[in-house]
Amino acid sequence: MATFTQLPSGKWRAQVRKHGLYKAATFTLKREAQAWATQVEAQAHSLATVGYQSIPAGYTVGKLIDAYIADTKPHDKREAVLNHIKRGVGRYNLSKLTAHALNDWASTRLASGIQGATLAYDLSTLSAVLKYGKFVKKLNIDSLVARDARAALSFRKVETRSTEREREPTDAELCALYAHWDANKRLKLPMTDLCQFALASAMRQAEICRLDIEDVSATNKTVIIRDRKDPVRKIGNHMTVPLLPEAWAIVAKHIGSRTTGKIFQGCNERSVSTSFTRTCAKLGIKDLHFHDLR
Repeated sequence: MATFTQLPSGKWRAQVRKHGLYKAATFTLKREAQAWATQVEAQAHSLATVGYQSIPAGYTVGKLIDAYIADTKPHDKREAVLNHIKRGVGRYNLSKLTAHALNDWASTRLASGIQGATLAYDLSTLSAVLKYGKFVKKLNIDSLVARDARAALSFRKVETRSTEREREPTDAELCALYAHWDANKRLKLPMTDLCQFALASAMRQAEICRLDIEDVSATNKTVIIRDRKDPVRKIGNHMTVPLLPEAWAIVAKHIGSRTTGKIFQGCNERSVSTSFTRTCAKLGIKDLHFHDLR
C-alpha cells in the first residue's frame, strides 16, 4: 500500500509497502509520486506472483548494459564490446526486445562488413546481459532472444567460427616496429617490451596488461594468469605459467623494487592495441595484429 506525505519543503514523499517490499522516494509533484508508487506496486505484485518484477516503463537495453557493467566490472575488451552493443541496440525498450529486432541489427552489422564470428560473440555477450537482467535483477524478460538471434545466423549461412590466421611478423617488420617505438621519446607505453614479452610468453594482449606483481614468483620464475580465456570457465580460470628467460628478464626489469601493482604500469588493452595498429599503418605493415605475436 502506498502512502504520500508532503514535506516542509513542499515536495512529496511516497512510501510503498507491498508483499514484504518497502521502497520510498521523494518527488516535486504529487502526481509524480503517485505514478512512481503505482509502478512499484505493480513490480512487487509481479515479483510475488511469478518470481520476476515487471520491467519499468522506459527501461532500455542500454540501461541494463550499464547495470551489468557496474555490477560485474568486466575487463577492458569486454566492456568495449558491451559499449559497442549499447550503441547499436541500447535505445531499444527492454520490454519490446525481440529476436526479430536483433536479426535486423545483425543484418545491419553484416552489411557493414563485420565478420560472422564477431557478430556471434556480440550476441553471446548480449545474451549474458539478458540473463543477468532476469536472474540477478529479477526482471520479467525473455533472456533467450539473443541466443535465438545467434542461432539464426547458421540458417542464414553466416560463418560464426573464427578463421585461423597464419600471419606472423617477419624479423624486418619487428625491427622496424622496435626502432620506431624506441625513437619516440614521447611514447609512454613500453611497446617494444610488450611485443617482445608477447613473443616470449605466447600470452594474449589482455592477459599481459592484467598481470599483477603479487602473482609473480621470483623463486620459480612463474606468474599467475587470472581468469584466462576458456570456452567453458569464464571466471576463476587461474593458471600458473612458467616464464622463459627472455620473458623473465622483461618482467624483472618492469617490476624493479616494487612489490604491488601491475607488472606493466599504465598499460591497458585498448591503448596497446591502438598504438600497435597505428604504428603498423604508419610503417606500411599490412594485416598484422598484436594477436599474431602469439
